[in-house]
Amino acid sequence: MNKDIFESKKKFFQAGHTLSYDFRILQLKKLKESIVKYEADIINALRDDLNKTEFEAFTSEVGIVYSELNLAIKNLKKWMKGKRVRTPIFLQPGKSYILPSPKGLVLIISPWNYPFSLAILPLIGAIAAGNSIILKPSTKSKYTSKVISKIIKETFSDYYISCLDGGSKEVDKLLESYRFDHIFFTGSVKIGKEIMEKASRTLTPVTLELGGKSPCIVWKDANLDHAAKTITWAKYYNGGQTCIGPDYLLIHQDIKEEFIDKMKEYMKKFYGENRDKNISRIIDENRFYRILELMESGEFIIGGEADKEKLFIYPTVLDKVSLEDEIMKEEIFGPILPILTIEKFEDIKELIEKNPYPLSLYVFTEDKYLENHIVENISFGGGCINDAISHFVNKNLPFGGYGYSGMGSYHGKYSFDEFTHYKSIFKANSRFGLNLKFPPYNNEKLKMAKRFLK
Repeated sequence: MNKDIFESKKKFFQAGHTLSYDFRILQLKKLKESIVKYEADIINALRDDLNKTEFEAFTSEVGIVYSELNLAIKNLKKWMKGKRVRTPIFLQPGKSYILPSPKGLVLIISPWNYPFSLAILPLIGAIAAGNSIILKPSTKSKYTSKVISKIIKETFSDYYISCLDGGSKEVDKLLESYRFDHIFFTGSVKIGKEIMEKASRTLTPVTLELGGKSPCIVWKDANLDHAAKTITWAKYYNGGQTCIGPDYLLIHQDIKEEFIDKMKEYMKKFYGENRDKNISRIIDENRFYRILELMESGEFIIGGEADKEKLFIYPTVLDKVSLEDEIMKEEIFGPILPILTIEKFEDIKELIEKNPYPLSLYVFTEDKYLENHIVENISFGGGCINDAISHFVNKNLPFGGYGYSGMGSYHGKYSFDEFTHYKSIFKANSRFGLNLKFPPYNNEKLKMAKRFLK
């Protein structure tokens, strides 16, 4: 990356160009207008990269971006306002307030699995918060990245926002050469560790949106038809290449066979005909062959078919899988669902703790005690009860991981918060004030201090 591109954005921010409400709201509106203009190109690019259907491309990529843009445009003035807070009596007369301030020049590194929405959603938060930005889309989703780059170049000044082309080597050079004021990364745990290590050298704050093995629990009292329908949809959405997708199934032995039968019915209903049109393909050959290796664990009870020429792996369910199998040692990130059978309540936490801090957790049950116990006693990023992956699209919920699945959160107002530093300000009255804090100290001042502070 040209040094001038970095330095010019630093200077643009430091000159105060991004601070005003008028500037920020104009940029958000311009971004929305540009996305409307290129909506068809975005949809086509997502089909070319991942074979996404138009419905899936719009709902999971373009539509969710419109929703967040509308929220930011509507609420930006309120988000930007300082907040007055109470001032204790021993600091009177004076006032205290919290001032939202942009962090500066931020770097956003986005992934290939939802290449449009996972690039633009954090971008909305960074713009709303008043930062200058370098955006690094994934090279694996080359068609979508090309459209994103076109939108950015046509919509914004290069002094303000630009796209960085290239792969991991370019990112490495960037992080070794420059200090950003914040880094926002979405991707694998492995790369997330590398990003954090490089950021630590300059004490750069990071947001890491990673992954992990997200469990899906089906208890014996669950509505099986609803559970089978929901899991069949959520697991194979985007060809299983969803960081919050159910990674493995924990199912009670008493209802296992009935659940599998129902899942077979929904597999046929959802994917039985025109499978090439209804299922997203695997992003590249490396991922395709890695998933084939993972499929060697366990025993096929549904699916197991693959098309090497089209990079399709059809929805598959594996039984007789153990924790020692390769498929249970890493996030699958593909259309393969391994099943682990559970017998008692205690099995749930014990098995999940073998792959701790998942990004998401899902439980299907009508038992309120079980529901509360799992939610309160197991560490995970976020999740659903009697549903799966739907929490991601609620812009009123913060989305983010915990522990191995990441740090920080975004969506809606939380995106604004993530790219904002909240300054704490106390303004004293210079004409009047207590002399309690000033030396010399004596017993009378000590008594007063105890009155105020105890």
